Amino acid sequence: MRFINRAGRAAAAALPLLAVASPALAEDTLSAGDTAWMITATALVLMMTLPGLALFYGGLVRSKNVLSVLMQCMIAAGMASIVWVLVGYSLAFSGDGTWIGNLDKALLAGITPETLSGTIPEYVFVAFQGMFAVITPALMLGAFAERIRFGPYLAFITIWLLVVYAPLAHMVWGGGFMAQLGAIDFAGGLVVHMSSGWSALVAALFIGPRMGYGKESIHPHNLVLTVIGASLLWVGWFGFNAGSELAADGVAGLAFLTTNTATAAAVLTWCLIEWLHLGKPTVLGAATAAVAGLVGITPACASVSPVGAIGVGVTVSIACYVAVAFLKPRLGYDDSLDVFGVHGVGGMWGALATGLFISEVTDAGYGGQIWIQLQSILFTAVFSIVMTLIILFVLRALFGSLRVTEDEEAQGLDLSEHSESAYD
Repeated sequence: MRFINRAGRAAAAALPLLAVASPALAEDTLSAGDTAWMITATALVLMMTLPGLALFYGGLVRSKNVLSVLMQCMIAAGMASIVWVLVGYSLAFSGDGTWIGNLDKALLAGITPETLSGTIPEYVFVAFQGMFAVITPALMLGAFAERIRFGPYLAFITIWLLVVYAPLAHMVWGGGFMAQLGAIDFAGGLVVHMSSGWSALVAALFIGPRMGYGKESIHPHNLVLTVIGASLLWVGWFGFNAGSELAADGVAGLAFLTTNTATAAAVLTWCLIEWLHLGKPTVLGAATAAVAGLVGITPACASVSPVGAIGVGVTVSIACYVAVAFLKPRLGYDDSLDVFGVHGVGGMWGALATGLFISEVTDAGYGGQIWIQLQSILFTAVFSIVMTLIILFVLRALFGSLRVTEDEEAQGLDLSEHSESAYD
């Protein structure tokens, strides 16, 4: 967000990280240009989930499960939007707590059309942040796709939004622990991608692998949908990253350019690796690489130069390729759509690369900033793992099994969970 950019560019002058996180401390002059841009950016971020992520994931699963994935994305958008207005925004962006906000702004109390957050209406800020809250839990579904029951899934992402996402958003963007530490996370490498990546891996291991995983071939059913989804994610990500400046200014322009540059470098790198490793570059690899590049540049997009963004894109592509092509097969876990390999690993590397490729050294110094980034990575991973495990154990006690029966899994979740079929 904008205050993270200030800290990343000018340096970690401790309190700039706290200032812009609280709308009450921001500037009080409305800018029509900033407002128009942020409304546009908000719509772009929603497009990342619907239809971007829905099509990206939908094409990667088998045809008998495509509707279940679309439904899970749709319900995540519906649930998160309501929870965010009721309590999520307040927990993330009110109060001065170290770990989580308070309920001062529950039900958006005290906010009117005239209330400002910097140079934009606070309602627009609420909506923009709400789109982050929509996509983050939706990202996780790819790790345990094709086997989770719809009811437990809805309960899981609802509770997770409140006890994992909202606290992390407050700790990084709301003036909490990691903001005070001096961590730089401009648009969500820690808050969005690392948290969802690690939590998704834990959930996939907890629920167990798909039937036949490792014994029979399981292929994407429609790569055309996947490429369309990846393309929509690429476009929507400009709202995600450049919008996090919360203004139509030069920093937003920098974030826009570094986002595209890193993603392009990641696609080229992944295709080259596949060419050397497998003999041919694949469309699936290119689509995966685009998302990996977008993830990697997310925390760093306002802290690195366009040339530095090439370094981020190349290195995150290598890191994610290793995780997807070598780590997962060796360890044997069933992360269905490589959520951990792309978002978990990509988010970690992006957070570290923010320190490695930073264009202006902070007050912490070059080595000091890298150490701060490492601490934030470790904390985010541990927090996400522990809290997710607690949620899953509670849900298992309430629901019993979190996954469908063997017969239902064989039939496909489209029919067993929703009584519909994508293809006649």
